[in-house]
Amino acid sequence: MTAREAARVPFGARSVPYAPGTLRPSGDPAAADRQVLEHYRRWKASFLRSGDEVGGRGRCAVFTPDAAHPFVAEAQGYGLVIIALMAGADPDAHALFDGILRHVLAYPSVNHPELHAAQQDAGGRDVGGRDSATDGDLDIAYGLLLADRQWGGGHGDYKALALRRIDAVMEREVHPGTRLTKLGDWSSGRFDEVSRTSDWMPDHFRAFRAATGDPRWDEVLDAQLSLAGALRTRHAPATGLLPDFVVDTTSGAPRPAPGKVLESPHDGDYHWNACRTPWRLGADAVTSGDARTRAAARGLSRWARTATGGDPGGIRSGYRLDGTAYGDPGSPAFFAPFAVAAMTEGEQDGDEGEGEGEGAQGWLDALWARMCGSPPDPARAYAAGVQLQSMLVVSHDYWVP
Repeated sequence: MTAREAARVPFGARSVPYAPGTLRPSGDPAAADRQVLEHYRRWKASFLRSGDEVGGRGRCAVFTPDAAHPFVAEAQGYGLVIIALMAGADPDAHALFDGILRHVLAYPSVNHPELHAAQQDAGGRDVGGRDSATDGDLDIAYGLLLADRQWGGGHGDYKALALRRIDAVMEREVHPGTRLTKLGDWSSGRFDEVSRTSDWMPDHFRAFRAATGDPRWDEVLDAQLSLAGALRTRHAPATGLLPDFVVDTTSGAPRPAPGKVLESPHDGDYHWNACRTPWRLGADAVTSGDARTRAAARGLSRWARTATGGDPGGIRSGYRLDGTAYGDPGSPAFFAPFAVAAMTEGEQDGDEGEGEGEGAQGWLDALWARMCGSPPDPARAYAAGVQLQSMLVVSHDYWVP
């Protein structure tokens, strides 16, 4: 059996169509697939560790030289999603997926056995409190749903593992009142009123609703999208940018963080967390066709296109919500997500008079060329993971289980 035959949704097949009107890069789709595959191979070579490096035979983990610790939950979630999507092109995908899963299952959170302890050091020891990070758990659960669709069975039962993790996320990482995602299973006190916008992953919430039948995931989806819309209207009407962190979520008046809440003085700016939101919103828009995520992603794309004069090299690594730039240019973590948002600028039914034709297509093509010309930096796992997943969406090789 070939790798392509073994995968039920093989990379490059595009068997799950995007919403009508979604743009794609100009040129041959097969050439785009080759670009994605080349970036994937480089990503694997730079960041995937296995065997004795991560605790023994049959184990794998994604290495993060740019993080506080070598192995973090966010990276393992990225790895599971990426590898499940690459099945059919990588003959080792199934084994690699199971290897990362073994690593994840070996390090449960101290607060809930179905969640992942967020950080491990080079010696394989839990560090940083042995508790969870919501974004990692969301992607891990989503990766398990992809694996169930892709292969079924495997290391235990992917579907059963996914359902238990999804239920644990709802129990410990979703606020029972606001239905907003919390920072992790440790969030309490003043942190119970803080949410990270990059954890708002609409396509994941749709997949969790479909897998579990739990209507609370509809409430989670609506809560994130409602707040995202309110934040844009009140705090970023000219740009559509979202802040890294939102505070006072239980007060009835949520707002961007006024300064350092968790990570830096830029917690209320469009910084190294929120830079992922054009990708997360855009990925949902092109797969679900939801008018809310499409409007949000389209607004972000049009602002960036105007602000840079259509030159992706002008995208900076940090903005105030009013569009004032303060970061350096050049990080894929910031320019790649805008390519996903740019896909939403194609015309759909009801868009008469809104499309901008060649401008939108040229912007997407310029972003795609920038990504293709930016190989993964072995010292920057975060940017490489964001870029590769953005490329998977832009090449129309992404799908929702």
